[in-house]
Amino acid sequence: MDRDLLGHLPVVLAVARKGGFAPAALALNMSPSAVSHAVRLVETRLGTPLFARTTRSVALTEAGAALIETISPALSQIAESLDRLQAARGRVMGLLRLNAPRLALPMVLTRLLSQMGRRYPELRIEVFVDDALSDVVAGGFDAGVRLGEMIAKDMVAVRLTPPFEAIIVAAPSYLAEKGKPRSIGELSRHNCIGYRLIQSGGLYRWELREGGCDVAVEVAGTTIVNDALQARELALAGIGLCYIFEPLVRADIRAGRLEQVLPKAAMSEPGLFLYFPRGASAAPKLKALIDTARQMLRSGKAAEGAVPPPRNNL
Repeated sequence: MDRDLLGHLPVVLAVARKGGFAPAALALNMSPSAVSHAVRLVETRLGTPLFARTTRSVALTEAGAALIETISPALSQIAESLDRLQAARGRVMGLLRLNAPRLALPMVLTRLLSQMGRRYPELRIEVFVDDALSDVVAGGFDAGVRLGEMIAKDMVAVRLTPPFEAIIVAAPSYLAEKGKPRSIGELSRHNCIGYRLIQSGGLYRWELREGGCDVAVEVAGTTIVNDALQARELALAGIGLCYIFEPLVRADIRAGRLEQVLPKAAMSEPGLFLYFPRGASAAPKLKALIDTARQMLRSGKAAEGAVPPPRNNL
């Protein structure tokens, strides 16, 4: 058994996951030259290049991809074993990787990460912003954040926020010029900010309540985005009606920057949840995150709905 070779495999995996030597060096707290040396050593011992290098990019070769596919599960098992050993020592440390949609940051994750940073200075948390509903297990993440209805049934889910509503809002300037819609049917007369679904590429149909039933409404307008916070910025600029989760615009409504329309059409949403594979919560770093999230939820801090202030350039 080549002990030197085995010791350098995590470095190879880091370069593959991070997409380059410099980001891998940063993640591993190594110098780029040390990372490059480790990769060259493995390539020399194996007798084949693992990465195709150019001045601008680093990509896996066929041999490199095959190696990563083999070693990634094994190294994950080793990491889990080390986590269990750390749990026996009661220390929360290491790297915790989370996959979350962008809107989760202002709604809950910013405050949660702030609490975690103060409580566990030996723990590093990496948040990969992803609105494409990626497979957290295949992506090498410890946990993900999603709406409750989007979580697979074989996952364990822990509530991060209370339930909330998806509502329609607009700037007072827009409503003063165009008037308020008095029914769902009148939405067709308004400029509605569209939302492009990342996975399917289709336009999202606004899910609303009408006559005690759920309805999906096709809307049209001059602007389409693929991010809820972009839609909020456009609504603040007076461009049109915006369909958005209420916590993201709660402060704007209170300050008079936005107004809710058709409140009876608001759709109830289950809230945001942390989710992970069964058995993963035994790791001390994930258990610490779960405990902190539950404490925030009980204290009401998870429902504050902090959002960035409106930008001045719109």
